[in-house]
Amino acid sequence: MRGKDVILEGMSITYPNGFTAVQPTDLKIEAGEFFSILGPSGCGKTTILRAVSGFVEPSAGRILIGDEDQNGRGPNRRPTALIFQNLALFPLMRVWENVAFGLEARGVPKRARREKAMELLELVALQGQAEKKPTELSGGQRQRVAIARALAVEPAVLLLDEPLSALDLKLRQHMRAELRAIQKKTGVTFIYITHDQGEALTMSDRIGVMNEGVIEQVGSSDEIYSHPRTAFVASFVGEANVFEGAVAAIDGQLAQIDTPAGRFVGRNAGALAIGDAAMLFVRPEHVGFAGPAHSFDNQLMAQPERRDLEGPFVNIILRAGEREIAMHVKNDGDTASAPAAGPAKIGFSSDRAQILPKGALAQTGKELAEA
Repeated sequence: MRGKDVILEGMSITYPNGFTAVQPTDLKIEAGEFFSILGPSGCGKTTILRAVSGFVEPSAGRILIGDEDQNGRGPNRRPTALIFQNLALFPLMRVWENVAFGLEARGVPKRARREKAMELLELVALQGQAEKKPTELSGGQRQRVAIARALAVEPAVLLLDEPLSALDLKLRQHMRAELRAIQKKTGVTFIYITHDQGEALTMSDRIGVMNEGVIEQVGSSDEIYSHPRTAFVASFVGEANVFEGAVAAIDGQLAQIDTPAGRFVGRNAGALAIGDAAMLFVRPEHVGFAGPAHSFDNQLMAQPERRDLEGPFVNIILRAGEREIAMHVKNDGDTASAPAAGPAKIGFSSDRAQILPKGALAQTGKELAEA
């Protein structure tokens, strides 16, 4: 098996009711790449997957796979395979028969089908499970059967639509490693759809972060997390403390921003000018208690309110006026506890803060629950 490039050229999708699910998009996914499209529900990521697989026709632009224009080709004529969220295994068929189903539809003789199925079951570490029914397998094993079935037809591109969402946390974490290993072994191009940033950051060669029909940024996991380009990406991928204000001064690669909490300095990641509306973003792990051992060029006073232990690290929630500030500290027995009472001086370094153009933020879990 060998992967192929997937190229979107000005592709957009507008439904008959006038709603545009995907704005005009240019994107190249490299052959053999594990590429994730990350975004909230309703952002258009699954629509892109369905367009690549042939279940939705672009309203404009085109889709190329390996330099071949796919417009007008149905799903059965494309070098793709799609793994649905619900897996869609046949409960009355044995495992090997599920894996070989696509080969049977193509007229491959039974003996050859079984040999191929056994080869793929070994690839996904399911030796000895061939004669079982899907109901006799664990959730993770069923997931691997679905992958083996998709690989049986030797696709150049494997499309995965939130395939781990129904699994519990431990199994999801295990399957991330399994999927990545299978992708590396086969060399097939994986396009993975998810709203789970942990999945995307852990598995992907590159990630496209999508919001309201637009892919706002494409980059490696490190680039997306450490160097977001928009307010939405900064707030959706990982946690961030946000200070809103206006640019007061520019000094080389740094900018100063005036906010209700004070004047802070950060990297001028958005190439802003004096007077521009802006937002400063700093990750909770880059906020700390200021003192002789930790001097920061950005400081403010805050009142500790809560301490949430999460094993190897601690979340400390503080309040500065009406603003809630999150701090993550390592649980090393010394820094894990917030001061018992009274305000504390906290801070962060300018090289750990990014100043971006003012923009829409991702909804928090609380906001989603109240919506």
